[in-house]
Amino acid sequence: MGKTARGYRGLALSVPLLLAGCATHLDRNGEVTTPEAREAQAHYDVQRLAPSPYTPDDWPEALEARVLLPDTPEGRLRPAALLVHGGGWQRRSPDDMEEIAERLAERGYVTVNVAYRFAPQHRFPAQLHDLQQAMAWIHSRANVWRIDTDHIVGVGYSSGAHLVSLLGVSGNVAALAEPYGGKHARLAAVLGGGLPSDLFKFDDGRLVVEFIGGTRAEQPTQYRLASPIYHVDADTPPHFLFHGRWDGLVPVDHATDFYAELLAQGVESELYLQHFRGHFTSFLTRGHAIEAGIAFLDRQLLDD
Repeated sequence: MGKTARGYRGLALSVPLLLAGCATHLDRNGEVTTPEAREAQAHYDVQRLAPSPYTPDDWPEALEARVLLPDTPEGRLRPAALLVHGGGWQRRSPDDMEEIAERLAERGYVTVNVAYRFAPQHRFPAQLHDLQQAMAWIHSRANVWRIDTDHIVGVGYSSGAHLVSLLGVSGNVAALAEPYGGKHARLAAVLGGGLPSDLFKFDDGRLVVEFIGGTRAEQPTQYRLASPIYHVDADTPPHFLFHGRWDGLVPVDHATDFYAELLAQGVESELYLQHFRGHFTSFLTRGHAIEAGIAFLDRQLLDD
């Protein structure tokens, strides 16, 4: 290997290490400067099930879930995580969330990594209804998979984070909870990155217009209904948010304003701001954010 090739390889290895320390982690007490020690951290073997349809036969589109089962001790209930990929509500696949699903499963979570219907063919709230159906499916298998149904969390990035957060607040809004909501849709906590929390902030961009089915002026009620920030109350599940400060696709004020509203309503939340990263690099260099997020989820479930 020549000097130039070695130099590029060294740069590729060093950049993630340099970025790892470039973050600001906040909770309601201010900056989190010392991560909690995690002694005897669990690391379970994982069984991968064949992808299965989670939607009923009469659903507008057949949708599949990928399930990972941790090899936890018999007779013990375990938490579950519903994972939802990004892609502007109209592309990408559960492949994007596989590494996060594996990490959660190794920590003892049953993970359910789902596909959902895409815009513009299927507009809001079709995607939320898909997730509500996925939650009902998880509940229907809770006994077989030994899931504690009070300890189901939502995990997503970008539009996937938007959808799991919207699922988290859907119980607060009758128009979102029906017809597929109800008790099965309740999340114990949310881990979301690059989350579009207020759709009014977008300048009638194509992705949002196609997701909603019109501009802000044409569909103001739907824009508000589809924006998690407007539905936060004291019953909103705890949120861990991570976001790139240089995010040009979903500007960082989506995270900072949402975080402020969560705290104002007394919702346990943390904000992990990644410096020098945009929307895509925030996801690609997500390692430390995800670790902090899983630690947050663990604490919420333990304190529940």
